[in-house]
Amino acid sequence: MSQTPKRVRVHHLREAKERGERLTMLTAYDAVTASIFDAAGVDMLLVGDSIGNTMHGHTTTLPVTIDDMIPAARAVARSAHRAFVVVDLPFGTYEAGPAQALESAVRVMKETGAAAVKFEGGKRVAPQIKALTDAGIPVVGHLGYTPQSEHLLGGPRVQGRGDAAAEHLSEDAVAIAEAGAVAVVLEMVPAPVAEQITEILHVPTIGIGAGAGCDGQVLVWVDMAGMTDWSPRFAKRFGEVGAALRAAATAYVDEVRAGTFPDADHQFDK
Repeated sequence: MSQTPKRVRVHHLREAKERGERLTMLTAYDAVTASIFDAAGVDMLLVGDSIGNTMHGHTTTLPVTIDDMIPAARAVARSAHRAFVVVDLPFGTYEAGPAQALESAVRVMKETGAAAVKFEGGKRVAPQIKALTDAGIPVVGHLGYTPQSEHLLGGPRVQGRGDAAAEHLSEDAVAIAEAGAVAVVLEMVPAPVAEQITEILHVPTIGIGAGAGCDGQVLVWVDMAGMTDWSPRFAKRFGEVGAALRAAATAYVDEVRAGTFPDADHQFDK
């Protein structure tokens, strides 16, 4: 952002879109990484329910609970001095309707210090988005491939292919924006479709596997940093932090076993 704010807020997201400036978002689940990403100038930090896959060892996001999300979100919010912190509402905490969504979101906002919540869906969750917006809680939407619905969608598949599917996705995007969403994540959507939706909406789109035509980009940080042996096709590895960490751990093990650590420089003699 050319006019870097001390704290990124809702109106800064909208202004960035109006100026044509790309927004940046990364996931974060703890204080250490949140502090690093905040200092790097990342605009938005997403405490995603991807914590289930990346940190808790689950194969999907479905087992994640709101009790899992709150400690992580609290740590990120405490450590981010500039970034706009968004917290996912996990599966089962908003689908029943506006009352359930509002109760879940109020708990997240009160107990974490985050700036917004995010949940998946189009027209079907527009009433939830409106209820939260009316209560003063910013909502980020999520369309395209929605991991909480992966069993219905048949797994992680590109969404919005074909004229009918693209039109349906566009209608969903308009519906949640009109309901009050302050931004919309588009995941695994054909680039031309994502670009068209971006042109239609008055709020920013944040792409992940949705091409360069979105107003911003988001990646799961472990994919971005190369923490694992595999990463999705759309996730560029901007570093190989996993290999570096493995090398550091190996060196530590070797020196401890050899008796060379701790040495004179790393102990107290008196």
